[in-house]
Amino acid sequence: MPTTIFDGFLLARLLHGGAANLKANKQTVNDLNVFPIPDGDTGDNMFLTINAGAVAAGDGSDSLSQTAGKAASGMLLGARGNSGVILSRIFAGLAKGFEGVETADVRALGTAFESGVKEAYGAVSVPVEGTILTVLKDSVAFANGNIRADSTLESYFADFTRELQLSLERTPDLLDVLREAGVVDSGGAGLGYIIDGFLSVLRGKEIAQSGSAPSEAPQSVDLDAFTENSVLEFGYCTEFLLRLQTSKIDVDAFETDELIDYLNSVGESVVCFREGTIVKVHVHTMNPGNIINKMQEYGEFLTFKMENMTLQHNENHMTEKLAPKAKLPHKPFGVVSVAAGEGIKDAFVSLGCDAVVDGGQSMNPSAQDLIAAFRRINADVILVFPNNSNIIMTAKQAAQLYTDADVRVVPTKTIGEGYAAISMLDTSSGDPDAIVAELEEVIADVVTGMVSRAVRDTEMNGVAVRKDDFIGFVGDTIHTACETRNEAAVKLCEATNARRYDIMLLVCGSDATDEEAQALCKALKKQYRRTEIVMINGCQPIYDYIIILE
Repeated sequence: MPTTIFDGFLLARLLHGGAANLKANKQTVNDLNVFPIPDGDTGDNMFLTINAGAVAAGDGSDSLSQTAGKAASGMLLGARGNSGVILSRIFAGLAKGFEGVETADVRALGTAFESGVKEAYGAVSVPVEGTILTVLKDSVAFANGNIRADSTLESYFADFTRELQLSLERTPDLLDVLREAGVVDSGGAGLGYIIDGFLSVLRGKEIAQSGSAPSEAPQSVDLDAFTENSVLEFGYCTEFLLRLQTSKIDVDAFETDELIDYLNSVGESVVCFREGTIVKVHVHTMNPGNIINKMQEYGEFLTFKMENMTLQHNENHMTEKLAPKAKLPHKPFGVVSVAAGEGIKDAFVSLGCDAVVDGGQSMNPSAQDLIAAFRRINADVILVFPNNSNIIMTAKQAAQLYTDADVRVVPTKTIGEGYAAISMLDTSSGDPDAIVAELEEVIADVVTGMVSRAVRDTEMNGVAVRKDDFIGFVGDTIHTACETRNEAAVKLCEATNARRYDIMLLVCGSDATDEEAQALCKALKKQYRRTEIVMINGCQPIYDYIIILE
């Protein structure tokens, strides 16, 4: 039977259907990677973002306005990567469009989507056409232009999907980088799978639930990482949804402050917020049983997930590496950095970072992960170094959501920029604006080169690349493609005129052997005698070498 009324229950079903469909196709979206290296993560980021919204929406038993608000809040906290942030802003716009309404008709849905377009464009400082923004705008304009008196939700989303695919096919015509790589925009493709999932639900197709927690459990667990002789050191990552119960407390008068105080007394990395009668909690604790018993004084669990953090493999849940003291004393300025690889994280801690959040290319932290780090730092001003262009928007979103400190995002796009900026950090002036401005000048003079293995044949920037070649690149520019990682690193240094710089940091990845790294360092020291060369065993994934020139 045709559907004409949009309510909270239907929105919740669509969110789960859209998330499930994207989950089934996220690798396809990941593979739409402009760069020919194994760092595509758009599908993962968008799935984790919309899944966080689907979980927050619950069963949709509230009004459309309340359900949309819950979903938007869940996505804002769960957003990962630029595509995830934009997706979260789309649904924030939808929530604004549904404010105060129990249900909506097709025309009201179209108006709400227009709000979603406006919100998504507003989230990007310099909107680029040929991306998910264009695909969304074109789809909404076409679907809204075809609304008639007899339109149904099925017909609306059918029109939406039809134009979405056409707009997606046009993205290479708008972006040279897509045309050169021979792919369409990955964010637009991810949105397409979500809307396809919506339409499938409306047409009565059963789609498996996307999940019961904002992030998936690790796909593989190294059981040998915690044996009968191990000692629990890191505790348990504990997440749950708690439904407050009127039989236990005065729900209307309940404030989360008392819960937050308790959780901070028994754990770390606390995130706790309320949506209606549901409380969402994330905490790292040595004794989850005590928390379970305490929480049942307030309500009953809807979902519960607990993982021994020794077994976590940084796949979806991001942990932090903290400076030596678990509870930091108050200070004017605190520092949060994002990095992947134990060696790199240790290096950032040694530079003075209060917390280093796991993350980087292919494993972007969520806004909630960053907020958890902010909560641990007892500072008036928190400086955040994303160290990846795909994390800057998430960091800014986290900064807007966190109100207990003045959070400033220093827009570092690479590990090299972050390392140089933090090593030059001087907070003695006490002026956050001046400090950030000085750091932006520092990062403008830093060059970060990367070496990684190619996953497909391609030709970019006039460089022919064969699958399994090692490519050397800076930003979006490939400078060389070679048969060995060391040869690629040497030629990358030549292409970037490394002799002009005083300092070179050679950060070695997890795939580069000690023998290879030592040989490369020796060769570079011989070639660049006037440059101070420092080698760091970064243990980072994806990139065999990161070469930082200052």
